[in-house]
Amino acid sequence: MSIASPAVTPYKKSWQTPTILLMVMAVVMQIAFAAWMAMTNNFAVEILSFTGKEIGIQQSIREIPGFLSFAAVFLLLFGREQTWAYVSLILLGGAAAATGIFPSFTGFLITTFISSVGFHYYETMHQSLSLQWLPKKSAPATMGKILAVSSIAQLAVFGFIFIAGAWFAMSFTGIYMITGLITCVATVIMWLIFPAFKDGAPQHKKLILRQRYWLYYALTFMGGARRQIFMVFAGFMMVERFGFEIHEVMGLMIANQLVTMFFAPLIGKWIVRFGERRILTIEYIGLILVFIAYAYVPTWEIAVALYLIDHAFFAMAISMKTYFQKIADPSDIAPTAGVAFTINHIAAVFIPVLFGLIWVLNPAAVFLAGAAMAFVSLILARMVPLAPNEGNEFVWSVEQTKA
Repeated sequence: MSIASPAVTPYKKSWQTPTILLMVMAVVMQIAFAAWMAMTNNFAVEILSFTGKEIGIQQSIREIPGFLSFAAVFLLLFGREQTWAYVSLILLGGAAAATGIFPSFTGFLITTFISSVGFHYYETMHQSLSLQWLPKKSAPATMGKILAVSSIAQLAVFGFIFIAGAWFAMSFTGIYMITGLITCVATVIMWLIFPAFKDGAPQHKKLILRQRYWLYYALTFMGGARRQIFMVFAGFMMVERFGFEIHEVMGLMIANQLVTMFFAPLIGKWIVRFGERRILTIEYIGLILVFIAYAYVPTWEIAVALYLIDHAFFAMAISMKTYFQKIADPSDIAPTAGVAFTINHIAAVFIPVLFGLIWVLNPAAVFLAGAAMAFVSLILARMVPLAPNEGNEFVWSVEQTKA
């Protein structure tokens, strides 16, 4: 039994290209996901009266599907990656639409889990398709453009939430329903109007773990760990400690996307020009400083500045993907994408719960741990070769790592 997929067809119109489809997918995903993520902390605190303990449990539940992303490779036995990306988007949109209908601890955990399945399996498929469809030389720049388009979509969603909440006093339920249904409907339309594009090299339909990819796995693991500190606790700090209301959180999110829209295309070009190692080095040095500052932030104004700087570094994660693209066997891309998402979420399953308990006792310790994680990532980043490729996946000596 398989998910029905149209036969692979050639482009019919100039806009029916894999790159345009990747961009449209990124936009459609953000309509539901950006709204869900942006309102999570306020919904949890204002409607469900969550503390750091409950938010930690909820966030850990959200990361379980990410931990299970390795299973995405087995879906290829029953359908193509492009098709499963569509299915995942519908699952994400449907669960997001239902979030406000079940305003209870259990209901929130269930809709969180289902929407997370859709998001993480979509991300796995989208990353795999990007690395297969985009040429290696232009991939960083194109990924930067896709990220910028995604940020524009997020900006539009945040603007809608800001206006709906501040001007029309629309409920959480109404906003969740509108954005989730738009994602579902837009996905069906996209499924109908875009052809089924030819995949890259035939992909292994089994789990792939290769010793020569160990540095990519390590960078991915540490990236997932430190990302949780930002995703869970930086935003929660704004609501719990500084009392940000939903429209103020939206204002912060809008500012974030403006920064990303500006920097993402530039970062893609910088990766092409300077290489993955140098960009990763800049990212991790910056994150060490940001997390230390988070631990002792005295005012909301400084917290906002740190939040914007922290988010700007996210675009530099493109360099990890293009590093893997350069060292990977083309047939390893799809199975490794799933494995990478699992590795990325190993820490994500337990960090929210564990650090949620630490947060109750000492919030500063949470961010200092994030600085330590960034330091480990910096050490790993210095092992990335200046010119990575198959057979040149990492370097050990000090002389080799000088840049």
